Amino acid sequence: MSATPHDDAISVALRVAAAVEAAGGTYFVGGSLASSLDGEPRSTNEIDFVIDLPVGRVAALAAALGPDFEVDEAMLRDALLHGTCASVFYLPWVLKVDFFGNAHGDFDESEFSRRRRVEVRSGASLYVKSPEDTVLRKLAWYQAGGEVSERQWRDVQGVLRAHADDLDQSYLDAWSRRLGVEDLLAKARREALG
Repeated sequence: MSATPHDDAISVALRVAAAVEAAGGTYFVGGSLASSLDGEPRSTNEIDFVIDLPVGRVAALAAALGPDFEVDEAMLRDALLHGTCASVFYLPWVLKVDFFGNAHGDFDESEFSRRRRVEVRSGASLYVKSPEDTVLRKLAWYQAGGEVSERQWRDVQGVLRAHADDLDQSYLDAWSRRLGVEDLLAKARREALG
């Protein structure tokens, strides 16, 4: 049986996670890979990592990633300093890994504190953001993008359906108000859960 694009993304994510930890950083996986693990699986050509790594360890991260990855160290340092994004490319498959520096805002810190280990293969796991945080962050991105991304909307609904019985609803309600996405959350709940 051949590997699927989802399997390929998991393989690369495991390599990146090991490199971040080897460089002395912490991380969690977000974006479409997180929503696929917690909702409806779908293929993706990019993986989102939120990382907390001392800027002085960027060269160690680049070395740990190895020659299969194209890393712009200056861009990565900037992302870590400013809580922005730097793209790294896995060259064998032309897969993009987006590194988001931890912006250290209240919601960012909450996401980090709620990350959990998810077994993605027998004996292999990744830190992944909580399903609630996946929903909230995707709603914020959906809103910021003009509420037109069907993919973001489907991802939100997939997580809401898959975790209908075990989501922390009070956490979702409180943070959706703080992030200004409470109306979108209410709409997503109606559409996903009936």
